[in-house]
Amino acid sequence: MHKTAAIFRREIAYYFQSPVAYAVIAIFLLLAGYFFYNLLGYFNLASLQAMQNPAQAGSLSLTSAVMQPLLGNLCTVLLLLLPLLTMRLFAEERRSGAAELLFTYPVSDASVIVGKFAAAATVYAVMLAMTLPYVALLAHFGDPEPGPIVSGYVGLFLMGIAFLAMGTFFSSLGDSQLIAAATTFGCGLLFLVVGWMTPFVPSGIGAVLGQLSIVHHLEGFARGVIDTNDLVFYASITVFFLFLCARVLDSARWRS
Repeated sequence: MHKTAAIFRREIAYYFQSPVAYAVIAIFLLLAGYFFYNLLGYFNLASLQAMQNPAQAGSLSLTSAVMQPLLGNLCTVLLLLLPLLTMRLFAEERRSGAAELLFTYPVSDASVIVGKFAAAATVYAVMLAMTLPYVALLAHFGDPEPGPIVSGYVGLFLMGIAFLAMGTFFSSLGDSQLIAAATTFGCGLLFLVVGWMTPFVPSGIGAVLGQLSIVHHLEGFARGVIDTNDLVFYASITVFFLFLCARVLDSARWRS
């Protein structure tokens, strides 16, 4: 456990001693603030219109009109940004030759993977935590439903963890950070859009594709429903890609 902690501390130090974490967090907060400002503006316009037509007032909700679309937009933003957090985890060490030294150390592949993955997940958690002032602002001036907001953040965190696991695996395949980021983005995009094909394929295949859609499993969280099926899906994706990463490192260790 102390070896995993040592790797974790080293990776966290790298993130915050280099521009990587600061740049990713800054871009994420800039885009999140932009979406939040616009969604809140549209909600205010709808509220003014509802004052003239009270029948529409009952359908207005800060949660459904602001927070749920915000979390959906952040899903796409994270698909673009999270590969930047994982692209160097193993690719940089392979490029510099440090990977061969790492394989000679008395530390298991699992410790290396967990330490590096946990560091990326910690940076990601910090990114999400920095959007909580938006929730506090809504709670101060309005009355949003806490259940869907909490579950929405849980779903967004689990989705991001799955993306990070993908990125960890693709970073272990070679020494190019650019290729690692591009393949992570492509794989994540595939999971994001695979559900779009469901209307055009047989119902059985459509059901399978729908279950593979990351957006499909995020929708339940956004509605305030934490379903075991959705939890198992994200956990399975995460474990699957970390397992593949372990196999890649095991093969590289034997070759070295």
